[in-house]
Amino acid sequence: MGTKISGATAVQLTEVSKVYGRGAASVTALDKVSIALARGSFTAVMGPSGSGKSTFLHCAAGLDRPTSGTVRLGDTDLTRLKEAALTELRRERIGFVFQAYNLLPALNVEQNITLPLRLAGRGADQAWLREVVSRVGLADRLTHLPSELSGGQQQRVAIARALVTRPEVMFADEPTGALDTRTGRQVLTLLRDVVDHFKQTVLMVTHDPVAASFADRVVFLADGRFADSLDRPNPAAVAERMTRLGEW
Repeated sequence: MGTKISGATAVQLTEVSKVYGRGAASVTALDKVSIALARGSFTAVMGPSGSGKSTFLHCAAGLDRPTSGTVRLGDTDLTRLKEAALTELRRERIGFVFQAYNLLPALNVEQNITLPLRLAGRGADQAWLREVVSRVGLADRLTHLPSELSGGQQQRVAIARALVTRPEVMFADEPTGALDTRTGRQVLTLLRDVVDHFKQTVLMVTHDPVAASFADRVVFLADGRFADSLDRPNPAAVAERMTRLGEW
């Protein structure tokens, strides 16, 4: 997809390919994918199993290096960075939310949220921490341990942890995959609110048409290639495109 989205670009992938293995045993997970994500936008990535969704997220977030092509976060070319610089960039400029909440069980809610700051040797901006905690609805849970929280509350902690460093982009990989429908919708509403209120850029991989409908735009992958996109999605339209992709 060659077209840029209007406004400043938060992330840009240009002709990104990822090949695992060599020779006859090689598998092309991504095949010359190009896309730009505008700052303050909410993008969902969908596609059949094996379409390259997770590889796309890992390359875009600097968790995996593409075989060819470039990935830019703002003005920074991730593909040119050494591993130590990439690690620092992920910690300072990117937020992550996964299906498994990845909270540390011995730390309370506040300690889990501020962990990225401590790893970076920085203190928390107390005013920003209070705003984030209030926005995610955890102000009365700061001293609780993860084991004392519901799944939805644990995912809210993970979202707050991703926000606390004021990242340029938040990457969410199946963030509602472990949650029931009602709790999942609450988390998606929170992600939508984070985009609208904080102007946060969010890229979410999901298999759920309802989850995708919370985004501004859905990008569809199939066989490692850009297949389609849908602006202002609704669940029925997303499901219909996914059905078509099964025969793509």
